[in-house]
Amino acid sequence: MKNILKPALLIAALVAVNHADAQWTGPKKQAAEKVEVKYGTLTPPHRTDADMQAFRSYGLGQFIHWGIYSIAGNEWDGVSARGGAAASEWIRLWGGPTAPKDWTNTYDNLYKQFNPKNFDARRWAKQAKEMGAKYVIFTTKHHDGFALWPTKYSDYNISASPYKKDIVKQIVDAYTAEGIDVYLYFSVLEWNNPNYMGKAPKTDEEKAKFDKFLQYTRNQLVELLNNYPKIKGFWFDGTWDASWKSAYGFTYNLEKELREKHPGLIIGSRFRNDEHGSRHFDSNGNILGDYEQGWERKLPAEFEWLNGNDWDAVMTIPPNGWGYMKDWSGIYTKTTDDLLDMLMHSVSMNGNFVLNFGPDGNGNMHPEEDKLAKEIGEWVKQNAEAVYGVRHAALTPSKLGYFTQKEDNLYLTVFNRPVNGIVRIAVPKNARQVPGTAELLTGAKNLMLKQSDIGLDLDKNTYYDVILPNDFQPNRAFVIKMKLIAPKAKSAKLMDAKM
Repeated sequence: MKNILKPALLIAALVAVNHADAQWTGPKKQAAEKVEVKYGTLTPPHRTDADMQAFRSYGLGQFIHWGIYSIAGNEWDGVSARGGAAASEWIRLWGGPTAPKDWTNTYDNLYKQFNPKNFDARRWAKQAKEMGAKYVIFTTKHHDGFALWPTKYSDYNISASPYKKDIVKQIVDAYTAEGIDVYLYFSVLEWNNPNYMGKAPKTDEEKAKFDKFLQYTRNQLVELLNNYPKIKGFWFDGTWDASWKSAYGFTYNLEKELREKHPGLIIGSRFRNDEHGSRHFDSNGNILGDYEQGWERKLPAEFEWLNGNDWDAVMTIPPNGWGYMKDWSGIYTKTTDDLLDMLMHSVSMNGNFVLNFGPDGNGNMHPEEDKLAKEIGEWVKQNAEAVYGVRHAALTPSKLGYFTQKEDNLYLTVFNRPVNGIVRIAVPKNARQVPGTAELLTGAKNLMLKQSDIGLDLDKNTYYDVILPNDFQPNRAFVIKMKLIAPKAKSAKLMDAKM
């Protein structure tokens, strides 16, 4: 009977699997039966403090993946790692016939070449500000374990490189000076740490080793908080292995300690799991952290999937690969229009959109990243009112673009201009507010607005048509701003069709 799970634990295990498979591809499935969770969430849902309110208003952020993998650029000696490594920042695991001889050892010694002479954190921060980013997520260390700050708890850090200087400090100071909030990416998993293991420790020897790793992780995180008190939060990665999942008591207390040391600290749902192994959400469906952190290279199709949770989407420009890639040929790279569409998709659902940059080993952004940042910044500057501090508008989604709302101002960012020049907006017949005036956000040109009762049987909506001028032919998405007012009259009641 020892091998038979108790019913509550069995339910929790099944729920954990359900959440892992379905939480990012459809509506979240709640547990059919509540189970006891001792190591669940530590913060109230929908925090209302100033730090969390700021998070909700960011709109656009920047992610930066930088480390010694940037020296390789997803290739070595002219041989591409595309077929042998999962992504550019995973190149240490390059395997198969294309992998260079003794590659792991070669990679682990790349730090001896890391000397980014062109790196200027102030230049990066200025570019981010001009792009319109309100926060940055910066990699302090990735899965290879190389730390970009002079940590006291590992010799494998920036002070051992030719560059020597504290990169994390420069990033925190430069971005904070530009008014951009800083979040620190931190990988728990470390490929070359002798005390790390993927499996759950079983023997006394394994447990002693992994306990050393846990204490090391705790020390580094506390060190980051002490060294850089201006940061707003952590963005965790590499928390999926069975070893980390088995340490749910330790990680619960570690999160509590971090929050006590840094009031207002923001932590996503990726840090830890409950005692039943459920990650991101506990076994009863409650979020484990302050916001949903699973929207990586994906976006929710429907607002209802989010259950009112805060969230952000982190996105690469190539199909995959977060670190520097020398060669972008032969793959699709997202355009400015693609990225603006994803930005407005995100903010229309109360989320933030975070665009990744992968600088090279000298500290330069990829030329295409520079171009995209400039073009995004030009558009965002013109349309900022529809991007920052806005919320979801409770309207039928438009096939033409995305609605956002701020008090009694409604914005429709149009990506698909109708060929007939009529922007039709569906509004519930029982709505307390309806469009009263319309104008182009850029230039404040007034637009004709009229109500159109189409007369569709059993239709719960009425319609408002915004007429675009014939000579208005923009080459990029544009925003229509509407002032919401009380409806002047109720829509006429039509006889239902007999069927």
